[in-house]
Amino acid sequence: MSTSEHDKVELHIIELESKIAFQDDAMQHLSKELLEHQKQIKVLQQQVLLLAKQLQRQEQDEMMPQDQEPPPPHY
Repeated sequence: MSTSEHDKVELHIIELESKIAFQDDAMQHLSKELLEHQKQIKVLQQQVLLLAKQLQRQEQDEMMPQDQEPPPPHY
């Protein structure tokens, strides 16, 4: 292998190593972002469940007949 060919191969290897390093960095960044999004989704799911329970309780309270309504707090 001539010096010119050797230099070309070495430059090609350096270029490939650079691309791999960039891809590794990008994958680590995306992995961190995915973890953060999963945490946010979990919090949002819990909030939606809480709101659904509150809405269900409110609907049940509205369906309660007037004569079964509990006395006001001052009694």
